[in-house]
Amino acid sequence: MQRPDDNIVNLPNAVSLLRLLLAPVLIVLAINQQPIWFIATVLFSGFTDVLDGFLARILNQITKLGSHLDSWGDFAMYTSMAIGAWLLWPDIVIREQLSFGLIIVSFTLPVLLGLIKFHRLTSYHTWSVKLAVLCTFFGYVLLFSGIADWPFHLATAICIYASIEEIVITLLMKHEHVDVRSIWKALKYHRAGR
Repeated sequence: MQRPDDNIVNLPNAVSLLRLLLAPVLIVLAINQQPIWFIATVLFSGFTDVLDGFLARILNQITKLGSHLDSWGDFAMYTSMAIGAWLLWPDIVIREQLSFGLIIVSFTLPVLLGLIKFHRLTSYHTWSVKLAVLCTFFGYVLLFSGIADWPFHLATAICIYASIEEIVITLLMKHEHVDVRSIWKALKYHRAGR
């Protein structure tokens, strides 16, 4: 019988790879000053972020590679979204620079700590990060569509909390694990010496 980790070529991994490939498309759209196509691509990317996890669970195709592809795709996408925002809407970015800075640090600091400690990107997929990504995604779209800025400010606070939780998880873990949903799971691994 084949283990799920043996089958790395599957639909959920392809969807995650697509999101990774959309990151440079966002940069090109921003450089070419295409805000409508940029926002449309961001929305499609958000859809793929939800779709890959859904497909992995429904099709029972959860793999370690898939978890990493999902994390890499998220990191590439959100980096491209930040660069694109600066290229397309510099006045809004300057006005919201504190929130932007805090969100960027919140997404980057745990990644850097994981790279330093485990020499690879971590893929915890905590519940707090899922909430932070959802709020940041919608806050970003609402902010740059000119609808409202308060959801982006709320997302900033949630991102800070999620970042702190991921940092604590990395500090607690002796070895890299994927899909550590909360600090409580990390504490269990820590107590078990894993």
